[in-house]
Amino acid sequence: KSSKREWKPLEDHSCTDVPWLLLFILFCIGMGFICGFSIATGAAARLLSGYDSYGNICGQKNVKVEGIVNSGLDLTHKKYVFFLDPCNIDLVHQKIKSIALCVSACPRTELKTLADVQKFAETNGSTLCSYELQPSEYTTDPRAAKLCPKYPVPESAPIPFFHRCAPVNISCYAKFAEALITFVSDSSVLHRLISGVMTSKEIIMGLCLLSLVLSMILMVIIRYISRVLVWILTILVVLGSLGGTGVLWWLYAKQRLSASAVETQIAKDNLQALLIYAIAATVFTVILLLIMLIMRKRVALTIALFHVAGKVFIHLPLLVFQPFWTFFVLILFWTYWIAVLLFLGTTGSPVPNEEGFVEFQMAGPLKYMWWYHIVGLIWISEFILACQQMTVAGAVVTYYFTREKRNLPFTPILASVNRLVCYHLGTVAKGSFIITLVKIPRMILMYIHTQLKGKENACARCMLKACICCLWCLEKCLTYLNQNAYTATAINSTNFCTSAKDAFVILVENALRVAAINTVGDFMLFLGKVLIVCSTALAGIMLLNYQRDYTIWVLPLIIVCLFAFLVAHCFLSIYEMVVDVLFLCFAIDTKYNDGSPGREFYMDKVLMEFVENSRKSMKEAGRGGGAEGRELKPM
Repeated sequence: KSSKREWKPLEDHSCTDVPWLLLFILFCIGMGFICGFSIATGAAARLLSGYDSYGNICGQKNVKVEGIVNSGLDLTHKKYVFFLDPCNIDLVHQKIKSIALCVSACPRTELKTLADVQKFAETNGSTLCSYELQPSEYTTDPRAAKLCPKYPVPESAPIPFFHRCAPVNISCYAKFAEALITFVSDSSVLHRLISGVMTSKEIIMGLCLLSLVLSMILMVIIRYISRVLVWILTILVVLGSLGGTGVLWWLYAKQRLSASAVETQIAKDNLQALLIYAIAATVFTVILLLIMLIMRKRVALTIALFHVAGKVFIHLPLLVFQPFWTFFVLILFWTYWIAVLLFLGTTGSPVPNEEGFVEFQMAGPLKYMWWYHIVGLIWISEFILACQQMTVAGAVVTYYFTREKRNLPFTPILASVNRLVCYHLGTVAKGSFIITLVKIPRMILMYIHTQLKGKENACARCMLKACICCLWCLEKCLTYLNQNAYTATAINSTNFCTSAKDAFVILVENALRVAAINTVGDFMLFLGKVLIVCSTALAGIMLLNYQRDYTIWVLPLIIVCLFAFLVAHCFLSIYEMVVDVLFLCFAIDTKYNDGSPGREFYMDKVLMEFVENSRKSMKEAGRGGGAEGRELKPM
């Protein structure tokens, strides 16, 4: 019934999936409760001000912890956390294995002996040894070997906003850096990499700006060269497959004819391998040619959609800035999430550990707040991305189904955002929750696979990888279906399930067209990303070539290339999204309209030419004959 239900683009607006919106609001309230709880229990103060190994928060008066000596001290004038051995890092638990104390000031110069430590305490009033030792006892008390810092004490400075004394020379973190960056085996290499980045920061920023400009230029160019680009790629793929197959058969025939009477086993194996490769290449080429033969007429639709997508960006220029707003909102949310995560790391009740120091641990159901917080990261991130998809879909739908483009709203993007906020937040919440349900098991399996690396047998490893792969494929399919469901919701203002079902029916009826668009179109956009990354990298190499101060260019170029790919992906993914929305609108338009009075098409002239050419080819092939005729029959 849903496939026969009349589509009424932009005529009715009603709230969709309200229960899911309420559920999402309750979930966000739970996220807020976690943040409030961690702040109320003192986690924020412990994170920002820091605390010592005895549970005292630096810079304030403290409450005595039962069974812990040196707790409950008044440390109002000692505002900085100082580690006796800051370079002793536990890579497994990712923390510094050292006694922490609250001090008045960080040592700004290297202290080589206990006498220097004593002089620093007498001069600056900052005692770097444990609280039970007086400065006058540093050089005489035998306990100083354990209760005073390991010398030489490195020069350190306070970390802004977090009141921790950190060594200025990062060479003591070389072991930790090597664990994170496996190719760095020498601290001098790490220093050269970092110095190369710091010295070339202006060039890196300029190249990042260049990638941004190239991405915007490419989005304009694709509109005008889409036809030429598609056919060039098609010809190159055909020639490449035919040439590769021909070369393999030529090599096989050449070795077969030149084979001597006495052949070695290696020569026979090579000849057999060539025969297998040639047969496989022949089968692949035949399948590829058949696919291109079947889809040759649908390539024209891809070209037309890319052309119309270029027009959409001309009429809706704010679409170009959509990735920036989404990225900005995601950065704000991720910053909040990380801050609360750090709060959770220092929340809980003080508990003595085996060494007699204090650790903060949560007991009871509260210790499961971590899981809730992690689910919140995935669901809300997917919700923000889904809001972008719904906004883009609403704006493109408004453009497509407005016959007179002069009557478009002043800002279709803002009008789409208004409809999203007023009517469709529940649909977005439901769609993002479905993606979350698939993503969480996949992440759990990936975590298990990482933890069991080298311990599980081959069968278990294969099963884990297969499950991860299947969940990844399911996630991608659901993401594509969700995007089309958001488009159907923007058109008809129906709930998520109805919209997903309607969109699925339309996609199945146009399965070959969908395949053509998702192969040819995605490949074009992928080549666009490669072009931007290569152009930026080439410009980077030319600029860095004139700078003789650099010893290693690897890290600056990697940073630039990663940023260029990220920017290109953000822009061209919006382009891909617009093309997908236009295709669904086009499929609906051709299904329910035929161009007769009262049922006029909404489509652009370029798409109208495609329809007319399709009708002519139908008449030439005979009424209803062939697969193309069956597919275009609803028109």
